[in-house]
Amino acid sequence: MQFRQQALAKLQSPEELDLPVRFARPQGWLVLSATLIALVAASVWAVTGSVASTVSAPAVLTHGEGSYVLQSPAAGQVTAVLAREGQRLPANSPVLKVRTPQGETVVRTVAAGRVTALAATLGQIISTGANVAAVEKVAHADDPLYATVYVPAENAASIPEDAAVDLTVQTVPAQQYGVLRGHVKAVDRTAQSAQQIGAYLGDSQLGEQFTEDGRPVAVLVRLDTSPSTKSGYRWSSANGPPYPLASMTMATGSIRLADQRPVDWLLP
Repeated sequence: MQFRQQALAKLQSPEELDLPVRFARPQGWLVLSATLIALVAASVWAVTGSVASTVSAPAVLTHGEGSYVLQSPAAGQVTAVLAREGQRLPANSPVLKVRTPQGETVVRTVAAGRVTALAATLGQIISTGANVAAVEKVAHADDPLYATVYVPAENAASIPEDAAVDLTVQTVPAQQYGVLRGHVKAVDRTAQSAQQIGAYLGDSQLGEQFTEDGRPVAVLVRLDTSPSTKSGYRWSSANGPPYPLASMTMATGSIRLADQRPVDWLLP
């Protein structure tokens, strides 16, 4: 009966049409306004903004033309080692003498360069085609160093021309001297096999190491020079290390990829 009386009283009361209607509290309007502003800002950034990203990959400091593996043209016993590691030799220079049944054979350099490794020793028996030395193609002591970075093939297309590169050099403490600066000079068109990498670096083990996760693409990096550093190259620190850099030094290269708009992520 009590509820019925309340309902009848409500029906008998006049319509309260002149009273204002509150659709939302002031706090609700503030939250709604902030949400709308955030959505508009996100939409503008998605269309006009960009996202920078980098790819890190193993690298080697070399001279621009790389290295080659010197092989013996005949089987026999090594009777003389005529070169030493670190020595620069002109083309057609003698490296080894090998005694064969037909007489003595001299193993000579194919192109001018620096001997980075000798795999043959005095008295060793070698077969035809055996690797006896690795020679880096460099004719002069002041030939500039480059870095070759082996990036995953799926990232190669995103590397822009002249992209900035930071190189963490294995023999240089990064906490003390920082990273080596450089810029992309060229990006290979095709992925490289372990044999191709080994032939270029003169080290088959590096070829196997760099292709463990698939065939990478070689990116040639031009190192930024600086007359004020001992190494002759520019570092993120003021002076860099107090000693020159050696070729065939391992490093890790961090390459800045082309900026990408966030809206591109939503496109098929």
